[in-house]
Amino acid sequence: QVQLVESGGGSVQAGGALRLSCAASGITYSRYCMGWFRQGPGKEREGVATIDQDGVTTYADSMAGRVTVSQDNAKKILYLEINSLKPEDSAIYYCAADEGRVGDYCYQRNPYLAYWGQGTQVTVSS
Repeated sequence: QVQLVESGGGSVQAGGALRLSCAASGITYSRYCMGWFRQGPGKEREGVATIDQDGVTTYADSMAGRVTVSQDNAKKILYLEINSLKPEDSAIYYCAADEGRVGDYCYQRNPYLAYWGQGTQVTVSS
């Protein structure tokens, strides 16, 4: 059973930075995909970034250049660094993961992933 727990959210002034963390447990397949999604009030969920077991990353065009996704493969900790935060970045950020699948699903803009954390709130004020 895969479990994901996000942390690192909070209230930040515009222009600041945050580093979100996601502690994953229960991933047993050598092939996996982990990613970050976000959903603001009244907005649809959107993919932010993904990373696979080989460290191949994919970023949303809207966030590219301001975010970096990385992982501690051994500990299965997923990170998301967000720089130059804007008020429109305010959202609940979710960590998600999937495993044992083949193909390029992890590199899609908004991939379906089976397991989700509860989310961590990011609020950016001006």
